[in-house]
Amino acid sequence: MNITLYNTMNNKKEAFVPREPGKVSMYVCGPTTYNYIHLGNARPIVVFDAIRRYFIYQGQQVTYVQNFTDIDDKIINRATEEGMTAAALAEKYIAAYFEDVAALNVMKADIHPQVTRHMPDIVKVVQKLIDKGYAYEVQGDVYYAVNNFNDYGKLSGRNLEDMEAGARVQIGDLKHDPMDFALWKAAKPGEPAWESPWGKGRPGWHIECSVMSHKYLGDDFDIHGGGADLVFPHHENEIAQSEAAFGCKFVRYWLHNGFITVNQEKMSKSLNNFFLLRDILAKFPGDVVRFYLLSTHYRSPIDFDDAKLEVAAKSLARIRNAIVIFDEAIKNGGGEAAAATANLQAAMQTAQTGFEAAMDDDFNTALAIAAIFDYCKAVNTNAQEANLATLKAARALYDKFDSV
Repeated sequence: MNITLYNTMNNKKEAFVPREPGKVSMYVCGPTTYNYIHLGNARPIVVFDAIRRYFIYQGQQVTYVQNFTDIDDKIINRATEEGMTAAALAEKYIAAYFEDVAALNVMKADIHPQVTRHMPDIVKVVQKLIDKGYAYEVQGDVYYAVNNFNDYGKLSGRNLEDMEAGARVQIGDLKHDPMDFALWKAAKPGEPAWESPWGKGRPGWHIECSVMSHKYLGDDFDIHGGGADLVFPHHENEIAQSEAAFGCKFVRYWLHNGFITVNQEKMSKSLNNFFLLRDILAKFPGDVVRFYLLSTHYRSPIDFDDAKLEVAAKSLARIRNAIVIFDEAIKNGGGEAAAATANLQAAMQTAQTGFEAAMDDDFNTALAIAAIFDYCKAVNTNAQEANLATLKAARALYDKFDSV
């Protein structure tokens, strides 16, 4: 394995060296379960699924964790609108999530932790941060004291002094500094709440991922992934919490996918320009949507419209046609043409080298797909006359690419 990847922490490509040889540990931020996922949510889900699959292709044992944030202000508000409990609403959208991503051929994570099932773990880590002087309690709320962590801003490249200059404490705020963020929120009347040493309440968003990733992957795990919008403040705050609490490096490599845009504007609920994945799946097959999402390098922005999905459908159909040609040629017993056999064998070598070189170089799925296109052209030209053993080997290689 000779993979290089772009580490957001250092803003450069680095050779990937896992914590344990032959094993890869990955944590990817999952959705907040208050609505169906949209196409912007689907991109990291598909991107990191493909990355996980490529590690498996390379013979690595992967432990893959993706969480669900199943308690949050948005969940509470939406539950009120829909006339159901927050817990029931979250379970509804978790079930919908699995339905939607199954259509994209996304493998289930090895572990899908939910916040509400990890409250004792979260409380324990928050208390540890208080005990170590990185957090403080005020009237049932607990805040992380950002100024007490010397490396704050190292992932996003932001300077704490500049951030503080543009921030201010609102009237009624209980925190000591405008940059401090909530680890635990005191319960409001009628809200779901859990017991803690500071009174009933629930966790802040950032602490959840710190606790669950450490619980299942331990210290200094390999890859933490998510969308570029999570670099600050979410992932920055995860680093501050985790390294303060556990006293060691949090993550080896930070990977972030680019945005999906609509008419060059970021797709988001706040701009009301988002498209629910299940609405898109009603118009296009899941493998077409997956192909579209992987046809651009994961760090690059990708613009969305139906026309681009139609192009993806035609491109994927040309690749899938190779299966028809393979199966027909194998059924007919292959041919005896030495030139066609040699050509197909050469194409196999070229395709495997090109595919792996592309994926080894920061998971460049666009170039990997280009290698597959060239391979399929060679299949179209030579399959009917190549010998049976070569055909079967060529079909197996095609399936191996397709597994990613």
